[in-house]
Amino acid sequence: DAKHLVPNKMRDFFCTINLDQEEVFRTQVVEKSLSPYFGEEFYFEIPRSFQWLSFYIYDKSVLQKDLRIGKVSIKKEDLCNYTGKENWFMLQPIDSNSEVQGKVHLELKLNELITDNGSVCQQLVVHLKECHGLPLINGQNCDPYATVSLVGPSRNDQKKTKVKKKTSNPQFNETFYFEVTRSSSYTKKSQFQVEEEDIEKLEVRVDLWNNGNLVQDVFLGEIKVPVKVLRNDSFQAWYLLQPRENGNKSSKADDLGSLRLHICYTEDYVLPSECYISLRNLLLKSSDVQPISASAAYILSEVCRDKYDAVLPLVRLLLHHHKLVPFVAAVAELDLKDTQEANTVFRGNSLATRCVDEMMKIVGKHYLKVTLKHVIDEICESPKPCEIDPVKLREGDNVEINMENLRYYVDKVFREIVRSSISCPTLMCDVFYSLRHLAAKRFPNDPHVQYSAVSSFVFLRFFAVAVVSPHTFHLRPHHPDAQTCRTLTLISKAIQTLGSWGSLTKSKLSSFKETFMCEFFKTFQEEKFTESVKKFLDDVSSTESKEPSGLSEPVHLKEGEMYKRAQGRTRIGKKNFKKRWFCLTSREFTYHKQQDKEPIFTIPIKNILAVEKLDENSFNKKNMFQVLHGEKPLYIQANNCVEASEWIEALCRVTRCNQKRLSFYHPSAFLNGNWLCCKATIENTVGCARCTAGVPADTQIEIDGDRETERIYSLFTINMSKLQKLEEACGSIAVYQGPRKEPDDYSNFTIEDSVATFHTLQQIIEIVEKLNESHEKYQKKRSSSAKYGSE
Repeated sequence: DAKHLVPNKMRDFFCTINLDQEEVFRTQVVEKSLSPYFGEEFYFEIPRSFQWLSFYIYDKSVLQKDLRIGKVSIKKEDLCNYTGKENWFMLQPIDSNSEVQGKVHLELKLNELITDNGSVCQQLVVHLKECHGLPLINGQNCDPYATVSLVGPSRNDQKKTKVKKKTSNPQFNETFYFEVTRSSSYTKKSQFQVEEEDIEKLEVRVDLWNNGNLVQDVFLGEIKVPVKVLRNDSFQAWYLLQPRENGNKSSKADDLGSLRLHICYTEDYVLPSECYISLRNLLLKSSDVQPISASAAYILSEVCRDKYDAVLPLVRLLLHHHKLVPFVAAVAELDLKDTQEANTVFRGNSLATRCVDEMMKIVGKHYLKVTLKHVIDEICESPKPCEIDPVKLREGDNVEINMENLRYYVDKVFREIVRSSISCPTLMCDVFYSLRHLAAKRFPNDPHVQYSAVSSFVFLRFFAVAVVSPHTFHLRPHHPDAQTCRTLTLISKAIQTLGSWGSLTKSKLSSFKETFMCEFFKTFQEEKFTESVKKFLDDVSSTESKEPSGLSEPVHLKEGEMYKRAQGRTRIGKKNFKKRWFCLTSREFTYHKQQDKEPIFTIPIKNILAVEKLDENSFNKKNMFQVLHGEKPLYIQANNCVEASEWIEALCRVTRCNQKRLSFYHPSAFLNGNWLCCKATIENTVGCARCTAGVPADTQIEIDGDRETERIYSLFTINMSKLQKLEEACGSIAVYQGPRKEPDDYSNFTIEDSVATFHTLQQIIEIVEKLNESHEKYQKKRSSSAKYGSE
């Protein structure tokens, strides 16, 4: 959210998230506010290098261009200082001289020349090769050119490249020569004095500009390189473009307002797979360790301050290697030992419950979409008033009509859930089966506990949470408005209650805190809903194989607006790009003239042969990819790099089992009678580059096991002091054969078997130290190969 925004009157605001100058996400517009609450979450993999993560506040305009009020820009290197915390940031003014993006490939060389009379002078050679990743100007590729200057206390020699048209990755390949020192015999009158010590003060400056033709040129960034670093040597490197030194400075910075952000940023250097064998094996055998509290996975969750930091990579790693179900069963059994009452089974935030929560988010994503998305869309897009709390009713509201509306929505959501058992992923069913039988074993005299063990997850922690926060589970693109949020909250409460009816022993209506909810549920027939819930819970906690129905609806995977290159020709014979609405389901990929219109073009998923990126040179457009099918390739331009990456991933995932997938493709387009990449003149010739997408065993979940192991290693490294002290505590217990008498930092830790835990801790510390050595070698190699100015 933001507060005290200018101008000091009620306006309509929205916020964008940018990687450098490229917008990757945009919030909804908050109307008529000076302190807008956005309440939106965005999670994304960063598909390219960047310098700044920026947040821009805009004043929405109907007739004119949206006005940028201010920004918060955080340098990539500083993100670690703010991660995992909420911070208020003062908005900074927006200065065109500070809005930069991209990098320059430069080669510099200092030559010594011998003149005719034998004296020596120095000459600087600047070879400007290319630039990469320049920003779009007004949504289009820029027309860049560069000025190359040799600057000193008393000189400023400037030269200029040619203008490159419509490209963000210009290839300049131009060389410029500058005189650094003159021979003592030089007699021609000069505009400036050149002395030997000047070389210490000289620098090469490269400025990038967008040629404005009839309007003012736009500054794109600059780099500065001291001449003294050459030392009679030559080198080439990539330099990140920097803002001007006087950019982004204003005395009015405090007057723009402030923005509150919660940022979580992780960056890992993943080593070769063989480096992680020992740690990976130690983690994967956790479920076999007796007791489970002595396992490496359990110790990881104990030493991390926030269990969630440990749970996410741990669940993903165990999922990837098909070891999650036995591990969850083992930690759930430990959890049940400390549970004294059957009606509190799996209600806390233990390692077991968090692992199941994370598993459901990862594995159940498509299950949620096929079950609830169309109902949630109806509620959000055609909302009916549902408020039944007398305190919150507005003037003119009819509580009877609102109750009917709420009942209609609750019935519809509940019906979709209890009918969805056929779509429940097998892995979720296996976990629920284990939890059900463990709970029944712990409380053998309670016939209801086998149901509450499952309903506490599938209703309370999965469906109910997804209903109240559909944007978090990708069921909606944005956070719903306040009235819709209230409707979803009431529906979620009702679903939680209905889900628990199959497992409650006491009177159902006595469990309500609010009188109005008690009145609402008097209209429900308990027996009917109880039987439906029990049947559903029986189905989703069964290990029997479920064959999907051939008549089942296709799963809606992704949709959005992008640009596609026309398949046919226009009247003037030129193929152009048109904005279209794209939709991907588990059966077909379509595009439409507008959202909710009939498809113009349809590609069955089984006909897609490959999905790959397209070189920018093909059409001088960024963020392009191609869908290869039976006919000519479909060329598509996404709105930003994150969106392009997500579409390619979604299309690859749903087509990876296609039998006719290609092994080779053309990275560029077929234009003017030949392929731009390999110059072949036959349009249907075999591709010249190998396709990037492999065929993993699990087509639903794509997990990089090495990356998750690296994340776990970094968590162990951060908490090394805790590991060592825990090792000391286990050693003391083992030696003195008695419990700890005085409370210490580890009194909350579970040490069931000090000898087994001590042995595992020794292994963890030894493995982490070896990985430390591997990382140090990598960093040394990286630093030794890096040159001045290189990325």
